[in-house]
Parts: sequence; structure tokens; C-alpha cells
Amino acid sequence: MYRFSKYKEQYKANLLLALPVVLTQLGQILTQVADNLMVGRYGGEDPVPLAAVSFGGAVFFILFITAVGVALGMTPLVGELYARGDRERSASLLQNGILFYTLLGIVISAVQYAAIPLLYHLGQPAEVVDVAIPYYRMLVYSMPFIMLFFAFKQFLEGVGNTKVEMVVTIVSNLANIGFNWVFIYGRYGFAEMGAQGAGLGTLLSRMIAPVLMIGYFLCRDKYRAYLDGFSPRNYSWATVRSLLRMGLPISSQMFLEASAFVGTGIMMGWLGTQAMSANQIAITLGNCAFMIVMSIGAATTIRVSHCYGARNIAELSLAAKASYHLVLAWNTLAAVVFITLRHWIPSLFTQNAEVIAITSELMFFAALYQLSDGVQNVSVGILRGIQDVKIIMPIAFVSYWLLNLPVGYLFGFTWGMGPSGLFLGFSFGLSAAAVMMIVRIRRSVRRLYASGPIEN
Repeated sequence: MYRFSKYKEQYKANLLLALPVVLTQLGQILTQVADNLMVGRYGGEDPVPLAAVSFGGAVFFILFITAVGVALGMTPLVGELYARGDRERSASLLQNGILFYTLLGIVISAVQYAAIPLLYHLGQPAEVVDVAIPYYRMLVYSMPFIMLFFAFKQFLEGVGNTKVEMVVTIVSNLANIGFNWVFIYGRYGFAEMGAQGAGLGTLLSRMIAPVLMIGYFLCRDKYRAYLDGFSPRNYSWATVRSLLRMGLPISSQMFLEASAFVGTGIMMGWLGTQAMSANQIAITLGNCAFMIVMSIGAATTIRVSHCYGARNIAELSLAAKASYHLVLAWNTLAAVVFITLRHWIPSLFTQNAEVIAITSELMFFAALYQLSDGVQNVSVGILRGIQDVKIIMPIAFVSYWLLNLPVGYLFGFTWGMGPSGLFLGFSFGLSAAAVMMIVRIRRSVRRLYASGPIEN
């Protein structure tokens, strides 16, 4: 039987870690919202600029989230070492992560740039692609800076510090909004750049973020010690392998999940620019709800990794259950808001009546998958924390490629439901992922109870 008193301290501990991450995500989401509001208002009745930002962002996102997934592998490794007090190995992870993740960002950026000619072969309206490419190119240039920032961010999360990333993200994203205002509309003598201006603002703000992180580390003795002796000569393939061992399965899962959203966005383009614009608004609103989910998932990984390192499986189990409670409460609220305000919120983004109508329908179907989305995300956080990550890739493959995308196509095109049918596919994919991951977690926790203490 559920008792609040049993989980009270767990809720408090999880929320103390999650709330700064919430504000971090809020900063990122508000920037995305601002981009869409400003570009949408810039376009007025014309849906092309907003559709271009949607398409360019979607194509960029799939390799972006794949690279970020590799970086997320650092957090549980650092978290376990932090619980054991092993600073030397933690410093090695950070230093190798800085070098490896930045190099990975450069490689990903080159691949994304080489893919520009392919944008005309994804079935999108030519006028949308023409506007999307300059915006996309700016995002591509930002990849090395993103990955350098994530090297520091994931390390800090591993040691339980989520406040610094919050401050850095909010500062850089406020700068992004200011840059957007200047470059989208052509203020202070700059040329009016439209959608490309939003991309330039994003690039400049992403350059600021790692500079602020490096400055923080250098100004704090506690963290500067982790950079002592930093040199490319300390690059260790063994350490990089450990980062890849943890990061690649996480990256694969995030790639497969992201591809479901990107694939759906591309299929929206087959239905016209109005559907593309509506999809961008609905996804942006979904991300607003998902920021809380991601924050709880990140806090879960930190709490679980610390309990895993200390071999406190009872505490680990309570922390995990508390995260499920929190995310279910939040997603229930989000679903209610989506349904009740689905006709009003889209009007904030566009004046196009058809786009508003389609978005209202999509918000209803977005509400349907909220609970499943929350459960699967927290489950991924638990599996990361106990370093049981190999299973999440095959689960994601079944859920998103064998269920989500095919079911969405079936409802959207074969059965003629259009954009709403494409969104219905998310309910099937996310629900399948949630169920399979819970089954895996129950099995893994039983093994931890039976395995005895971890050798140092």
C-alpha cells in the first residue's frame, strides 16, 4: 500500500536534483518557443518560415541527439565513482570526455554539412527547403560547442551538481533570444535574416555556453582540481572505451526515439506546409511538458548511480519508485492542459486558421501519450543509473521503428487520418517501450539484491 511518509524524503531528494535541471530545460524550451513564436510572427500568414525551421531543426536533431546520447554515458560512470570517492578516475573521465566529445562534435558537424544536398530529396516543398538550409547550416556549425558544453554538464551531473548547468543554460538562452530579435528582424543596422537569423542566434548562444562552463571550473578550486595536468597526451583509449561502452547504447536509444519524431515530421511534410507548421507547434508544446520528464529522468540517473555505487539497493528502489510517482503526476496534469487549452494555445504561434485547427487536433493526440512517455523516460534513467544500458537499444528498435513509425503511417495515410494518425503512432511506440523497460528493471533490481556487494 502506498504511504506518502515512505517516499517523502525520496521526493525531496529527487526534486532537489531535478528542479535545477527543470530550469535548465525550461531555458532551452523557452528558447525553442521563442524561436517559433518569433519566426512564426515574422512569417505572419505565410507558413513557410515556420515550416522551414521545423524541417531544418528536425533534420539537424537526429544526429545532434545521437551525439548527445554518447555524452550522457559519462553521468552514471562519474556518479558511481563519486559515491566511492574515486577522484582520480573521475578526473580521467572528464579530461578524456572533453577531448573525445569535442572531436565527436566536429565529426558530426562535418557529416551534417555533407548531408545538405539530401534535404531536397526528402519529399518536402522546395520553397521550404530553400529557407531551411541557411537555418540548418547555422545549427550544424554549433555542434562542437554543444559537445564541449555537454562534457562539463554531464560530469557535474555525475557529482550531483545540477545548479551550474541551470545558470549557464539560462544565460546563454537569454542571449539567444536577444540575438534572435536582432537578426530575425534586422535591428541595430543588421540585415533582416528571418529564419536564418534564428539559426545564427542559436549558434552564438551555443558558443557562449562552454565558455561559461570552462570559466566556472577554472574559478572553483574544487573543480579545477579535476583539470590538473590536463593535456592531449593524457588521452586514453581505455577511458574512451568505457565512455563508449556506456554512451553508445544510450545514443542508439535516443537516435531511434528521435528518428520516430523526425520521421513523423518528415511525413508531415508530405501533407503540406500547414501540417509541417502544426507539427512544429505541437512538438514544441510537447517538449515543454517533456522538460519536466527529462529533468526527473536526469535526477533519477544521478540518485540511482549514487545508490548503485554505494550498493544501497533498498534506497535505489525507493528513489526509482518516487521518480515514477512524480512523473505520472506531472504527465497527468500536462495531458489535462493539452486537452482543455488545445484551441487557444496554437493561436499564440500563428495567424493561419488551418494551422491552428490541425495543431488543436495534434494536441489532443499528444495528450494520449503523455503517461507512457513519462514512464519510459524515467525507466531509461534507472537503467542508465545501474549501467544496464545494452537492453535499451533493442527495446527502442522494436518500439519506435517496428511500431511507432509503421503504425503512424498506417493511421495517417492508409486509413486516411492525416496528421492526427501520424501522432497516434507515438502512443503505440512509447507504451511498448514503457512496458518492456519496466520488465527489464524489475529483473535487474532482483539481480542486484542477489549479487552482493560490489568490489572496489
